[in-house]
Amino acid sequence: MPMLNEAFDFIKLYYTENNLPIDQLEKRLEEVERDIMEYGHYTHTSDELAYGAKVAWRNSNKCIGRLFWQSLQVKDQRAITDEETIYEKLLEHIEFATNNGKIRPTISIFEPEKVRIWNHQLIRYAGYEQEDGSVIGDSDSLTFTKKCIELGWQGEGSQFDVLPLVIQIEDRQPRLFNIPQEYVKEVTLLHPEFDWFAELHLKWYAVPMISSMKLEVGGIAYAAAPFNGWYMGTEIGARNLADEYRYNQLPVVAEKMGLNMSSSSSLWQDRALVELNTAVLYSFKEDGVSIVDHHTAAQQFKRFEANEESANRDVTGNWTWLIPPLSPATTHIFRKPYDNTKKSPIYSYQKAPY
Repeated sequence: MPMLNEAFDFIKLYYTENNLPIDQLEKRLEEVERDIMEYGHYTHTSDELAYGAKVAWRNSNKCIGRLFWQSLQVKDQRAITDEETIYEKLLEHIEFATNNGKIRPTISIFEPEKVRIWNHQLIRYAGYEQEDGSVIGDSDSLTFTKKCIELGWQGEGSQFDVLPLVIQIEDRQPRLFNIPQEYVKEVTLLHPEFDWFAELHLKWYAVPMISSMKLEVGGIAYAAAPFNGWYMGTEIGARNLADEYRYNQLPVVAEKMGLNMSSSSSLWQDRALVELNTAVLYSFKEDGVSIVDHHTAAQQFKRFEANEESANRDVTGNWTWLIPPLSPATTHIFRKPYDNTKKSPIYSYQKAPY
């Protein structure tokens, strides 16, 4: 029975890594087996759930920030099954995690198989496709923005409209909730040397709170389990704002810098990319918002690897995600192979509910 095997593996891991008494482990295994055989499922204790969420971060092959896996703040929200209260708890998550800029890694876990949050991230910008095919805002949000509009939402049509939260319980009609502006901390992007950078009117939200992935612990899937750390600067400066299919700001920055854009051999893209990332890091730090540069993140990952080796655990990883999108060859990760085997507990992708 797959759930029973996965449950046993996790419960043993939990008791072993936390040095809990063997007699308690045996008793807990008996309880779990009885529940699964009788009801087809079992229920994690709050401590088991919290540890499972932390280990899932430790097992996240695509994440370079795993050094801090033990610091994850876990909010057990499984008792809640009405949309209004879930909305209130999501606002609490946003406020707690943002912490006036001193970001706290946080996860809120809701009832498995019953609750879905339609958003990719709790805070995310809308995208509007124009008649000529161009996009205002974030093109990565086009489909979800259309769904929100179908559900009755109306944005301002700007480059940085914050999308509403969409919450669904079981097969009920999904419900829309706007996020009050005071909950959304945003950073206006400036450059330490280029005064003209302010004329670009760029900004980004402070905290990346992923809400589209599921948390799998011991055979149980929590479809609604939004979590966050803090940004690595390149996520914003080398992807969100730089990718052609996103905000595509490299040509804009290069033109303002007066770079020769007639040939790629001038490395105008590289030079613009560095300055865009410089602006992101500078602005977040000036605003007192937690962020990490990719060099520091790589060194932190090196410490994580050493910690895991000391604990006699193998480090798995997805190399294509672990290398930063800016100057990857300057990090030790670039020259090191990684085993991409997926281990449980785990955060994994799930099909969008729309």
